[in-house]
Amino acid sequence: MPTAPRATRLSLLVLAYLAFVSLGLPDGLLGVGWPSIRSEFRVPTEAVGLLLTAGTAGYLTSSIAAGFSIARLGVGLLLAGSTGLASLALAGYAVSPVLAVTVGCALLLGLGSGAIDSGLNAYAATMFGPRHMNWMHAFFGLGVAIGPLIMTSVLGSGLSWRWGYGIVSAAQLLLALAFVLNARTWDDRRGSASGADQRSGASGADQRGGASGADQRGGASGADQRGGASGADRPAAEGTGHGGPVPAPTIPVGPVPVRDTLRLPAVWLGIAAFAVYVAIEVASGLWAFLLLTDGRGLSATVAGVCVSGYWGSLFAGRVVQGIVAERLGPARVLRWSLVGMAFGALLVAVPAPAWLAVAGLAIIGFGAAPVFPLLTLGTADRVGTAHADRTIGLQIGAAGLGGALVPTTIGFVLDRFGVGALGPALLILSLLLIALHAATARRPSVARD
Repeated sequence: MPTAPRATRLSLLVLAYLAFVSLGLPDGLLGVGWPSIRSEFRVPTEAVGLLLTAGTAGYLTSSIAAGFSIARLGVGLLLAGSTGLASLALAGYAVSPVLAVTVGCALLLGLGSGAIDSGLNAYAATMFGPRHMNWMHAFFGLGVAIGPLIMTSVLGSGLSWRWGYGIVSAAQLLLALAFVLNARTWDDRRGSASGADQRSGASGADQRGGASGADQRGGASGADQRGGASGADRPAAEGTGHGGPVPAPTIPVGPVPVRDTLRLPAVWLGIAAFAVYVAIEVASGLWAFLLLTDGRGLSATVAGVCVSGYWGSLFAGRVVQGIVAERLGPARVLRWSLVGMAFGALLVAVPAPAWLAVAGLAIIGFGAAPVFPLLTLGTADRVGTAHADRTIGLQIGAAGLGGALVPTTIGFVLDRFGVGALGPALLILSLLLIALHAATARRPSVARD
């Protein structure tokens, strides 16, 4: 392959990885920064729900609109504009005089983040191949892990929480400029996909449509973090719940009525499972800092590092368990991951020294790592290929709502009963997730259409 195309492709890969890191940074900032934000604005603990809801609304809106915007603007300009919007929103956080302004900034941040996520997923599905697709999503977890370290360093230096958002805003602005300078390169798709990607396991069909079942088992889905699903995630239906390869599903002839999909109990069980899973992931990272400081007596600096460790365990788990899932099969890994989440939640719930809660959070993160992609992988087995795409969309929407509404509700609980209620809440949710998965697994697979 000529040197120039390969060098160009490498530069785009680096930008894509950095973009996914940047997507995770704001999420990591909020958990550590919220006690300071709440105190300065003199609002109750549960007011964080306003930020989560506004961000989710913006994210879902821009994720849907991105597909239409790409055709009109091109991937390069879409990424540049969306990253610039995210930078502007974060700068708004840094100068917000009241919570109402911050909520508006959260909406803008969601709009920018959703378009970035969808745009990169759409591009990576066709140009980078499944290996890089999976690695990029793992880098989201890395960004969320770095966020608490930034905010912890800022607060530990005696500076306002506003500096944390200002630093990330500046980083986003630099990334936006990089996207502007490379805008035309993103839209020139000739020769971008290398033979190396094709050797990594992607067939021609996979390059056009996304990752194969094996690769979906090996990595994290971008939708995982915040409710967006690209076409690249949808071919997950090509695998089976037992890890064995099966022929590519036959595409049904003619549209399937929406009412037929909604009649399936497995669809609603899947919707509930995704909402509960993302609720656990978000609530653990959001409220862990408050638990470790107010409930377990750790200093803000140490607690911030521990929260970063939670998100870091999510990143590490996606790398490690992705390999394990290919060898043991996704069904077995999924079962043990759910049990691991419940065990970690139990450790958090026990009124014991802080180190036990820290260990529990790390176990929750490591166990949660493969759950979202593996649940997505088994969608076609649960509902049939004719209903899989529509069901995945419903599951992603439920994930976004669960990640906003349930952590907010937990905030009300913590405000009334104390931060010690976080562990029991996580344990109840983890057991509910196990029950939902078991109910789905016991149902006979529907016709494969």
